[in-house]
Amino acid sequence: MTIEIKTPTFPESVADGTVATWYKQPGEAISRDELIVDIETDKVVLEVVAPADGVLKEIVKQEGDVVLSAEVLGFFEEGGVAEAVAPEAKEEVKAESSEASEDIIMSPAARKLAQENNISANDVAATGKDGRVTKEDILNHLKAPKAEAAPVAAPTQAAAKSSPAAAAVHFDAGDRIEKRVPMTRLRATIARRLVSAQQNAAMLTTYNEVNMKPIMEMRKKYQDRFVKAHGVKLGFMSFFVKAATEALKKFPAVNASIDGNDMIYHGYQDVGVAVSTERGLVVPILRDTDSMGLAEIENSIGDFGVRARDGKLGIDEMQGGTFTISNGGTFGSLLSTPILNPPQTAIMGMHKIQDRPMAVDGEVVILPMMYLALSYDHRMIDGKEAVQFLVAIKDMLEDPARLLLDI
Repeated sequence: MTIEIKTPTFPESVADGTVATWYKQPGEAISRDELIVDIETDKVVLEVVAPADGVLKEIVKQEGDVVLSAEVLGFFEEGGVAEAVAPEAKEEVKAESSEASEDIIMSPAARKLAQENNISANDVAATGKDGRVTKEDILNHLKAPKAEAAPVAAPTQAAAKSSPAAAAVHFDAGDRIEKRVPMTRLRATIARRLVSAQQNAAMLTTYNEVNMKPIMEMRKKYQDRFVKAHGVKLGFMSFFVKAATEALKKFPAVNASIDGNDMIYHGYQDVGVAVSTERGLVVPILRDTDSMGLAEIENSIGDFGVRARDGKLGIDEMQGGTFTISNGGTFGSLLSTPILNPPQTAIMGMHKIQDRPMAVDGEVVILPMMYLALSYDHRMIDGKEAVQFLVAIKDMLEDPARLLLDI
């Protein structure tokens, strides 16, 4: 029985996708629920798995092809017997570089990218099934420090001019190499949204700073008991999410969104937490944070982080949201200006905690301080509200009892 392999049904917000990686070739046996192909959309990577035990019969859409919702990708034969792969087919999926081992298998997209950049399969860390080198592996190899790529011989200028495969590598005086890598759909979408946010919003940013000593002391005092009770460490982000939630209730304009000429006030708090991945920045949403405890927030953020890096987040988990928090301090950022996440009207940036001399009651004291930044849409939020919103968060974090007392 032949079954059509189709792309998943995309939600209305996703127009199309791209065939990212085929994990099986025609004639190969497949087990039920085994991964066959990845589809990359503007937001997430969707997996297509085998509906039953059988054999991949035919591939219709190749890697890099644009596909629509529920479009046929190939054909699967249920209960079929795996065929011996012809020598020609083996040559197509094996690395063609003379340096590559005969045992290393590469996806077609990975092979093409490796040829364009003169990369040997032996030099690439394979992460695909059965040791297969994927397109992502090649891209990660290209991003690696120059010293790691040094053993790979660079083609001559004459070869670069005559060989189409070498056209993606450009040379300058002194053999300064440039590599041209296509932007992923996710990163291209992020770029469009960020540019649109700057062009269409009256964006301003206000700053403040927070003494993190009270939170740090609380974490130190209760960390062991918190882990024992909830099975997760008590981090900083949960305090910021709870403080932001309380502040959003006091300043509803910061929790609002703009739709054309309409201002939409939300009677709930859905906080997005920006997560950095190799494919780009994604913002999964914590729903109804007013009803979540610190442990639930920490568990959810940890789960989001793991699944975001593995490309396992669902589209519905990143849609909506009334407010966003971005933590550049994870990477050492001391101060930055976050860009709005439309149609939201505000986004808060956290930064690195750094010991600084502060004046306290007429004396100089060294305290662990963090800069906070709030970017907001001035069409919806006045400067007074933005400043007061950050001050409210500052007050709650510097006196955590306020979070319990709601004052």
